Amino acid sequence: MDNQTWIIEAPMTNITGENQTLPEMPQQTLELQVVTIFFVLLICGVGIGGNIMVVLVVLRSRHMMTPTNCYLVSLAIADLIVLLAAGLPNISEVVASWVYGYVGCLCITYLQYLGINISACSITAFTVERYIAICHSIKAQFICTVSRAKKIIAFVWMFTSVYCVMWFFLVDTKEVKFSDGVQVSCGYRVSRNLYMPIYFLDFTVFYVIPLVLATVLYGLIARILFMNPLPTAPQDPDRMSSKHQGKPYNSIKLSCRGNKGTISSRKQVTKMLAVVVILFALLWMPYRTLVVVNSFMDPPYLNIWFVLFCRMCIYLNSAINPIIYNLMSQKFRAAFQKLCKCEQKRTEKEAKYNIPVYYSAMKESSHESPDHDLTVQEDLNGFPGPAFKVNFPEKCIETRTTYSMA
Repeated sequence: MDNQTWIIEAPMTNITGENQTLPEMPQQTLELQVVTIFFVLLICGVGIGGNIMVVLVVLRSRHMMTPTNCYLVSLAIADLIVLLAAGLPNISEVVASWVYGYVGCLCITYLQYLGINISACSITAFTVERYIAICHSIKAQFICTVSRAKKIIAFVWMFTSVYCVMWFFLVDTKEVKFSDGVQVSCGYRVSRNLYMPIYFLDFTVFYVIPLVLATVLYGLIARILFMNPLPTAPQDPDRMSSKHQGKPYNSIKLSCRGNKGTISSRKQVTKMLAVVVILFALLWMPYRTLVVVNSFMDPPYLNIWFVLFCRMCIYLNSAINPIIYNLMSQKFRAAFQKLCKCEQKRTEKEAKYNIPVYYSAMKESSHESPDHDLTVQEDLNGFPGPAFKVNFPEKCIETRTTYSMA
């Protein structure tokens, strides 16, 4: 456990590169292997499926394409990278040594830090966007736009991609010879003293600053949304202000209700995003605390079960966000349900109709209704057939249906 693939494995350790010959290769306990594989498969399976759904519902639904949701797509893609680059390789590693080679060591470590850092930047971005949208609503009309959000996301990804390039030069593989084989591990090649400044820079920029900024901004947002009285429908038309004079009472009442609904929607979105930030802080805290403590301890504290707990917290942080969206956002919940129904209907249609089938339906009635004129002859697989215009009245006296194979 001293030098394995990820930062979670051995904080503040480095590879010496010395050839060692030991009597027997150490093996993980069966309990650790079973628990690790079970939770990694469960968390990564849920997280990968959920984050893919987030990306699909936002990109495929025009009404879901908002600045905030653009940042949530960026966060979902970053979480996918973390789950794929950190979670899944852990399954093979717990039952064997490092099997991805030198190139895999470099690329997987790079992708891990890329996903982690972009997650923090995406959270910071949608926090600032919410602050501007709520506390400076006039400026938000020009600042908080989808096009600007896409530009910010592109800049975040380019900056973080360049920033994380340094990890290509900080990790390496190590081989340790045993009497029954060779164990390969992936870890840091630099000394502990050189790594500490890099880690604390990473810790400050991508954890401390986002959380401090989020605490301040969400405090200001809460003061606007939850401490100011909500506008209510006026009780007496005679008390209307001069700007409402000449307007019908019902229209003013509806306007007030619309404003109240808007504020309620903003509260819902803000609560959801605040929960995402809080979970980010709590689930990353065990690992961050472990590394800070180990930076002042020699030898470092590396209890195998606590290290596993730190890992699972980070994987859970990357997997839980879609569940939060589904529980706290009506729009996301409806979009998820619609996506699942569409995929289910598409699968059923492809399974049921595997050849072109044309059908025609004729309904006769003594009561004709122009609202029910429909053309019903078509190819169920998408190929148009000869069209017949038929009437579908509310009351059908006689129905006659004929089928013909193309």
